[in-house]
Amino acid sequence: MEKLVIAGGVPLRGEVNISGSKNATLPLMAASILAAGKSVLRSVPELRDVLTMGSLLKKMGAGFSLRDSVCEMDTSGLNEFTAPYELVKTMRASVLVLGPLVARYGQARVSLPGGCAIGARPINLHLMGLERMGAEIELAEGYVKARAKRLNGASIYFDVPTVTGTENLMMAAALAKGTTVLENCAREPEVVDLADALIRMGARIEGAGGSLIEIEGVDELRPYGHDVIPDRIEAATFAIASAITGGDILIKTSRPDFMDAIMIKLRETRVDAVKTPGGLRVKANGNSGRPASVNITTMPYPGFPTDVQAQFMALMCVANGTSIINETVFENRFMHVPELQRMGAQIVLQGGMASVTGVEKLKGAQVMATDLRASASLVLAALAAEGESEIHRLYHLDRGYERMEEKLRRLGAQIRRVPEQRG
Repeated sequence: MEKLVIAGGVPLRGEVNISGSKNATLPLMAASILAAGKSVLRSVPELRDVLTMGSLLKKMGAGFSLRDSVCEMDTSGLNEFTAPYELVKTMRASVLVLGPLVARYGQARVSLPGGCAIGARPINLHLMGLERMGAEIELAEGYVKARAKRLNGASIYFDVPTVTGTENLMMAAALAKGTTVLENCAREPEVVDLADALIRMGARIEGAGGSLIEIEGVDELRPYGHDVIPDRIEAATFAIASAITGGDILIKTSRPDFMDAIMIKLRETRVDAVKTPGGLRVKANGNSGRPASVNITTMPYPGFPTDVQAQFMALMCVANGTSIINETVFENRFMHVPELQRMGAQIVLQGGMASVTGVEKLKGAQVMATDLRASASLVLAALAAEGESEIHRLYHLDRGYERMEEKLRRLGAQIRRVPEQRG
């Protein structure tokens, strides 16, 4: 086990390169199942979740390698159609293999992912859609068992927008017989990136990025070569790192067009957030003192992302005034609050709402990460805090941020990763 030790109070300055999107990479890896042969992904982050998905593909008989941000997957020898519990329990996105397996091989056995630290995320909409497409679904011994001679096109309405549900059924429909219409779809850029790759494989898809997607099934798909989009959540985290430390960071290889809601809210705090050729520059306005408090409400894309709520809360902890943070996506995504309070944050919780009254300075403390984005918020708070902080349970951070401490160190942060002492 390792921990991060951070001495706060240093304004971050310089340039940072953003890695490829984790949330785009995982469904793209699952999509390789849809075609026999070698698919190649570029700009792939080396993260725990990516390696877990690679292990799952290998468990099913596929080849997998990741080197220098290039991921190769060879599905020529895929001969096992089970996603076992020991892998699915560590990463919910494993369920994304369900649609491709049923679509191409006519069968799948995928462990139910169960609960999640930030709230229940059931897969009932995935299963409903597959049933509408003609799959026989059985739940037994903690597994979803699905069978179909060939899936058929269908009209499917999502009661609520679901990113993985949209992705799973879009992949399944690519090889189904006839036309599938998905309504009330997730509109995230990662969904569009998957659709672009599927089209490159020979799929016929229209409407990705909107609420209605139409897929005309084909008989066969071919392997792909594809560049993963930049990680908008990592870019947002570094943007907030600049704001919370009074810094000036050029965030390169980012896509500001994916971050409109975040940039608007940053500007409301009196931080300069400006699109530049090839990226985004975020500069704290030194003449205005502490950032201004603003309210946010998390919503599906293009609204303010729930995956940035914890990081933005850290910024509000040192803002001038009181902000209201309303979490509408996940019912239990405030587990970082007690840890921020250990650093002196003034936060009052009431259901899905947090009232944050900013303080002049947070104080360094020992804190513990509870989930991926919570861990990022604690890093940000520690960068702004007075004194030294220790952040424990780094495996959460490593699921979604590639070499974060190295990138921060190059921006001037006093941060180091050290082994936990065994007590």
